[in-house]
Amino acid sequence: MSNSPVALVTGANKGIGAQIAKDLAGHGFTVLIGSRSLEKGQTAADSIGENAYAVQLDVTDSDSIAAASERIRREFGRLDVLVNNAGISHAGKSDNAFPSDGAASGLLTAAPMEEIRAVYETNVFGVIAVTQAMLPLLREAPAARIVNLGSTGGSLSWNSEPGNPHRAMYGAYSASKSAVHAVTFAFAAALESTPIKVNAACPGFTSTALNNFAGTRSVEQGAREAVRLAMLGADGPTGTFSDEDGPVAW
Repeated sequence: MSNSPVALVTGANKGIGAQIAKDLAGHGFTVLIGSRSLEKGQTAADSIGENAYAVQLDVTDSDSIAAASERIRREFGRLDVLVNNAGISHAGKSDNAFPSDGAASGLLTAAPMEEIRAVYETNVFGVIAVTQAMLPLLREAPAARIVNLGSTGGSLSWNSEPGNPHRAMYGAYSASKSAVHAVTFAFAAALESTPIKVNAACPGFTSTALNNFAGTRSVEQGAREAVRLAMLGADGPTGTFSDEDGPVAW
């Protein structure tokens, strides 16, 4: 059982997720490194050190999710923060899903349905499934926080702005992030009578394996807003989408 607050970060064996876990550990959290590969998760936990633990968690596998929830209750006895970070830009079903120059492709006009379904399984349905499974623990916490990783690329307002030369909504990944934003707001609305706050964080164009390291921001920068939202006080907002500079249009 843990005497310190416990945070679960999905997809935390590398990239932004690993940095979020590291930062939360630095703020006194016991951090759980959710990873499809327990071995890779353990390597990430070892790099953080004390109060970091690997948890096998495949967000597309209901048995894996249930086992992770049961282990958290049994070994740690609480869950105060859930960061739904796990995500994929493509599933390798398309020859051009995400080329090395970082340009968005896998257009909905041509992407195979199996590619689109695979992206949604991780990025959208995984968020819903993990959140539902962890809610019993989160409801028991005095002030639980749920943070979902969103993206400006999925902002309908920003991408539909007339004359926007930087619009980025082209394929399954961006569309899936629009769905994550909607899911975030839906959970926030359903839980607004509770102490649980649910928000979405935009990490910006961060250099990770998701974009073949074409991003212009560091993982340290990309993790900042998610960490801030994970540590919101009682007077903090719920049902918002923001980056470190403030609110982002849905």
